[in-house]
Amino acid sequence: MLVPGMVYSHEHVPIDLSEVKQNEDCHLDELDLVVTEFKDLYSKGVRNVIDMTNRGMGRNIPYAEKVAKESGINIVQSTGYYQDAFLPVEVFRLSTFQLAKQMIDDIQVGIKGTKQKAGVIGEIATSKNRWTMGEEKVFKAAAIAQNETGCPISTHTSIGTLGHEQVNFFQRENVDLSKVVIGHVDLTGDIDYVLQMLKKGVNVEFDTIGKNNYMPDEIRAQMLQVIEKEGYEDSVLLSMDITRKSHLKINGGNGYSYLLDNFIPKLREQGLSEEFIHKMLIDNPQRIFGDIHA
Repeated sequence: MLVPGMVYSHEHVPIDLSEVKQNEDCHLDELDLVVTEFKDLYSKGVRNVIDMTNRGMGRNIPYAEKVAKESGINIVQSTGYYQDAFLPVEVFRLSTFQLAKQMIDDIQVGIKGTKQKAGVIGEIATSKNRWTMGEEKVFKAAAIAQNETGCPISTHTSIGTLGHEQVNFFQRENVDLSKVVIGHVDLTGDIDYVLQMLKKGVNVEFDTIGKNNYMPDEIRAQMLQVIEKEGYEDSVLLSMDITRKSHLKINGGNGYSYLLDNFIPKLREQGLSEEFIHKMLIDNPQRIFGDIHA
């Protein structure tokens, strides 16, 4: 459930991918620094953050609750599993229906050992240009859980690949596409590819804002210009996808507020309408994520 105000639709409050990546920078556990940045977000009007750190990614509910309490920002928890390399053994041990039951329980009953209920199934992932058996099993479980609960699904596409394959899968599974968000599409740099997804009725996420080593923000802004011109303003979300210690401001990174401080002014300079900006930050995420526990 969301509160009124801006929404960062794809973030990580804590996250720990360090063991697989063999890089301690990938363990984001700087509580005081994150709280400081979230307080700054609150001062700029952000009221909700969707925390995509799920099972196998270092999900830490007490940590996220501390950030929420100290910053005033509502943090929405997730359920599901990530990419193949990060899948815990239970994904292969349990049946698809047992995995779905886990997700349903997280949504309807609560995440075990906490009072928090998941408000999104995500980020569920495919690998770069390939879809492993484990990942497909997670997607099937997510589809079952979505059909049962109505909970939105948010995905990870690796460098933007397999987005169409994800959409086609959800179509075959009779998932409500208006409740599906295909993530990291800004990394494709291919507006025609993104428009074809939008035509199928899903939502897309420009959620690696500021990661110019992957894709320049100028390209992201140009893609959003075309999306507005083509009339798909109601189907786009924005976020940063902060995942590393080095992404925080004090450590030399852009920080969570880069989206509001740098990227939104760039969109205004490029001529995007205030209405479209408002939709990406407020109206669209409020519609998609806002009513699951209302």
